[in-house]
Amino acid sequence: MSVHIRRICTVFEDLVTELGVPVAGPVRRAAVAAVITNPWAGRGVVDDLNDEVVKVAPPLAHELTSRLVDALGGADRVEAFGKAAIVGLGGETEHAGALIHTPYFGNLLREITEGSSVIVFSDDRAEAGAPLTVPMWHKLHATTRSHYQTITVRVPDAPRADEIVVIAAGSSGGRPNARIGDRSADPQVRLADHPRSRYKIENLETVR
Repeated sequence: MSVHIRRICTVFEDLVTELGVPVAGPVRRAAVAAVITNPWAGRGVVDDLNDEVVKVAPPLAHELTSRLVDALGGADRVEAFGKAAIVGLGGETEHAGALIHTPYFGNLLREITEGSSVIVFSDDRAEAGAPLTVPMWHKLHATTRSHYQTITVRVPDAPRADEIVVIAAGSSGGRPNARIGDRSADPQVRLADHPRSRYKIENLETVR
């Protein structure tokens, strides 16, 4: 089985200022999306998805991650990463997940980007042109709060009903001017110290 790719799109953004203030260090976010034919399209509910995963996910991981690394200037420039997939309306969300949630995609993405942490993800089923927000976090230390960020990807004519859009995303740094601290310096916060009765919420409207 070969991978039937209809198109590959690369999007990136350079973060330069926030509220008119220059960022401490310019950061580039990028995502590479491949529009592929859903290998399970038209076959009804397939009990075992593994055969297609083994054949389709590795070449996709190689192609998308290599392009991602090039867009960010090398593996050493990748500080955060993420992955995502959108399946067309003729498929299952499980089809999207099958191509990104196994070692055949994730382990290769990690190795090519020189990462080690679990890769954060999003997946969905949607019609062509639907946007998908792809989360990212630090490629070595997933709980590094400064690197929690997202990039939104939209391919105008994909996924068609029998297609899947598979995405690899990365960033050369954290959020611009991140300053909410990190987990290592967090205070101990307990529910007992912050009961609901302690707070007043004004102008709350309940829709029935």
